Amino acid sequence: MTLGSDVSGMTTTAASAAAKGLSIVVPVYNEAAGLAALHQRICELAKTLRQRYRLACEVVYVDDGSADATLSIARSLPADAIGVQVVSLSRNFGKEAALMAGLDHARLGAVMFMDGDGQHPPALVEQLVQHWIEDGYDVVYTAKAHRDNEPFLRRLAVHGFYALINWGARQKIPEDAGDFRLLSPRAVAALRQLPERNRFFKGLASWIGFRQIRVDYEPAPRAHGVTTFNAARLLGLSIEGLTSFSVAPLRFASLLGAALAGIAFLFGLSILWEVFTTGKQVPGYPSLVVGLMTIGGVQLIMIGIVGEYIGKILSELKARPIYFVAEHSEKHFEADNADDASKRTAAE
Repeated sequence: MTLGSDVSGMTTTAASAAAKGLSIVVPVYNEAAGLAALHQRICELAKTLRQRYRLACEVVYVDDGSADATLSIARSLPADAIGVQVVSLSRNFGKEAALMAGLDHARLGAVMFMDGDGQHPPALVEQLVQHWIEDGYDVVYTAKAHRDNEPFLRRLAVHGFYALINWGARQKIPEDAGDFRLLSPRAVAALRQLPERNRFFKGLASWIGFRQIRVDYEPAPRAHGVTTFNAARLLGLSIEGLTSFSVAPLRFASLLGAALAGIAFLFGLSILWEVFTTGKQVPGYPSLVVGLMTIGGVQLIMIGIVGEYIGKILSELKARPIYFVAEHSEKHFEADNADDASKRTAAE
């Protein structure tokens, strides 16, 4: 029985990469106000990539149960310069499920993930594609160049999250890396073979290995609306990432338990020493109550951490689908016909 997978046959070179094509996956949730403008920018990008690399492109919009007109606008987007797929999920399953739906429906070889809020500049895509085609990288990921404009507590929390999730990990997750990244065909094939349902794309994309490179950028301001990722959702996503990709919380709980046990042992020795040397006994009620409350609180925290992991195990054992597609439409773009039309227009 083979416990690994050989994807060496999908290795791309500068000569063969362009023939594989590029699928751009864009999960959208209540992005009706700016979706048409974003599509226009992606179309311009597709024209540039076709002229420079002869690279066929498609865009896969995954509507994650939007409550506004996002789906109807996505249906009406033209395939003037790029093939268009619209995948509508039956409800809001979350961004990780939407990314997986886009990955499953991508028709072409390489896959790029970008957000639908306009903060991921399409102009940067050309640089990511260059690293893939010309430099031979399999995973080209982007990361925030700095967090100077964010509150100190948020920066401290982000740094602490990455320090905890990378604690003892063999494959580190780059700090500040986002979902805006490009995967080569063999990286896509590897990612599709990972069976877990509780997915953390940032971690999985790093775990598969291959040649990876980081590209720093400054996110553009949102063109419309406000972010739906408030503090509570960010905390939930952090817990999801930690419990899905790392055993660091369990290790931390074990070390905390060992530390408290050591402190309790030393405290007990100090009491015995005082009894033997002075004959006086330490008043027991306050120290007893404080000790019980401390140990009880730590035990509840440990039970909660273990419960998170048990919940993940239960979710994997149930093996429920990650998402359901309620509607799927596709518009094809014929590059040869478009090139012929442009040549006729230029001749006229």
